[in-house]
Amino acid sequence: MRFCIDETNKDGIWPERYNKSIISYSLFDKDLLEGKRKQTGLNTVDPPPHFDLVIVDEAHHIRNSSTYRYQAVKYFCDNAEAVIFLTATPIQLSDNDLYTLLNLLRPDLVIDPESFYHMAESNPYINAAVSAMREKGSDWAKSALKYLNEASQTSWGKELLAKNPEFIGIKEQLNKNDISPEERVKMITGTENLHSFSGIINRTRRRDIGDFTIRKPTTVKISFTPKQQKLHDALLQIQAEILGTIHDHRNIAFMMTTVRRQAASCIYGLKPFLEEMLKRHLDELFWDVGGDIDEETDDSFVSDIEKQINALIALANTLDDDDPKYNELLKTIKEKQAFPNNRIMLFSTFRHTLYYLAKRLQKDGFRADVIHGGIPDEERVSLKTRFEKDRKEEDALDILLFSEVGCEGLDYQFCDCMVNYDLPWNPMRIEQRIGRIDRQGQKSPAVAIYNMITQGTIDADIYERCLMRIGVFEKSIGDCEEILGEITQMIKSIAEDFTLDERSRQEKFRQLADNEIRHIQETEKLEEENYNFIGLRLPQEQLAREIEQASNYWLNSGSLSRIVNLYLQKKIEKEQEFILGERPLKTLRLSIEARNLLLEDFKKLPKHKNPMYSKWEKWLKGSDQHLLMTFDAETAVNNPEAAFIMPLHPLVKQVAEFFKLEGKAHTKLTVISDTLPPADYPFSI
Repeated sequence: MRFCIDETNKDGIWPERYNKSIISYSLFDKDLLEGKRKQTGLNTVDPPPHFDLVIVDEAHHIRNSSTYRYQAVKYFCDNAEAVIFLTATPIQLSDNDLYTLLNLLRPDLVIDPESFYHMAESNPYINAAVSAMREKGSDWAKSALKYLNEASQTSWGKELLAKNPEFIGIKEQLNKNDISPEERVKMITGTENLHSFSGIINRTRRRDIGDFTIRKPTTVKISFTPKQQKLHDALLQIQAEILGTIHDHRNIAFMMTTVRRQAASCIYGLKPFLEEMLKRHLDELFWDVGGDIDEETDDSFVSDIEKQINALIALANTLDDDDPKYNELLKTIKEKQAFPNNRIMLFSTFRHTLYYLAKRLQKDGFRADVIHGGIPDEERVSLKTRFEKDRKEEDALDILLFSEVGCEGLDYQFCDCMVNYDLPWNPMRIEQRIGRIDRQGQKSPAVAIYNMITQGTIDADIYERCLMRIGVFEKSIGDCEEILGEITQMIKSIAEDFTLDERSRQEKFRQLADNEIRHIQETEKLEEENYNFIGLRLPQEQLAREIEQASNYWLNSGSLSRIVNLYLQKKIEKEQEFILGERPLKTLRLSIEARNLLLEDFKKLPKHKNPMYSKWEKWLKGSDQHLLMTFDAETAVNNPEAAFIMPLHPLVKQVAEFFKLEGKAHTKLTVISDTLPPADYPFSI
């Protein structure tokens, strides 16, 4: 980045060798943007560089406009011909996130918050009309019409909807007595297109893509030992007393929830931090109880707490190494090691759990490492590469441990087994974890999901009474983000209500699951009902068709390989193989005379600054008669030193020019048939 900024400042253009770059968010800081001492900052480059295309992946990371990553992305967007934002994380309209992203993407359209909310004003009514059409209640057409009329009464609706022929046509259809299922489905699509942001946002739902594989969840239940249970319960009680006194019960719910989850995740991982965690507030307690230093006060309460803390720490130090939860994990790992694909992804919300597990796994002879939010991007890529390696390679990894943030941005479809050592309470977070392996490119027919649950903890209640019953582990329920968002809030409010006893809390979780499961099932049923009508299978078919058109038969790797070989034989006038190797990674072997012949054709091509051209020219003029090459995209990614021979490579351009036909091409077909009389039959190609 420093090099690119300096070169751009000197030459006025972005360095040619980096005309395709992947830039990590972690690079964007104050020094990079504003410069430091004699170093030029991105914002002070004059003139700024121009980019053809900027793709912002994981775009939800720039929803805060006060961050350096937002400012850096804005710089690239402001100087780009075209921009695409990608995210699989639901963006909430209510907290200004969507405005921030759309304003950055289309500042000409979404000018300020006022224009954004003006544009968005009619959307709730349009969404309600779509819902009425989908749910197909007894008076669905009347309800949809009512919502559309309300949409047209907003300021945006008066300006842009009321005169829209599509809008008028849908309203006329809704006034008809008999609407066919096919008409209703087309109406849904047409109404969705009236959404004011439909021209900017394209949403691909999971159902449009189809299922990648079968999910096979397994629940692994673990019980605390009596000593662990005693420690767990005492920890929660002491924390409640300390936090309740200091914070007067105002923030205790959130703080206690975190402590509970940490203890349920891994009490062994938490043990080294117990003393610091419990004693850091004692001084505050003394001050809080003591008040005015001139007054005589009774601080016996604090002394009692301190005694309890010391007893608790002493109890923690007597725990032996026999960790039942780790022992169960070990069984799962050993079973998996017997399979050809031995890789396991393990997730935990807490770093103390991850480091405890990594240390124990390494001690037990497994090749394990950790990725969390604090690990630099370059190191994450390196760890992923090691995890993907064949198990026979010395530096390969068997197990990779992840936090929530740590798993973002990299795909692991080469792994088909994951362990949830603890679980987030948010079903969408669980879906994102599973989505790392249940995704396009997963070759295993099924993926295994092990959920490790410690009984007698709040996590066990939420898992058994909510998460399992909602069905998040069996299938993707990503189309129900709004419902899942509400479920998450309700789970938190029940979990953080410390006035509830255990039985009442479990009953509330059960009621929540009952109500929301019904809601999800109804939504899915309606979605599937609409999906099965003519037209709603289109997204999947359209995607397949576009891929097929993009992967033209004549441009696939096999066809390119054959025509390049034919070109070499004709140009060099020798019937021999110049491209050596049976595998995708090949070697092109040409004598200096043969390379001079190819150089003649290369010089006829238009001049191009692309580094691919200069590398090809350098090899043709050089002394090395061997060139490592491939026609396969995946092989090219894994072997960056190899020349990737695809339609834009100068060698293929030479081939195209060599075989270029002058004038018209004529094709003659002769058909021999016993059933048709001899004649001229028109046909088309």
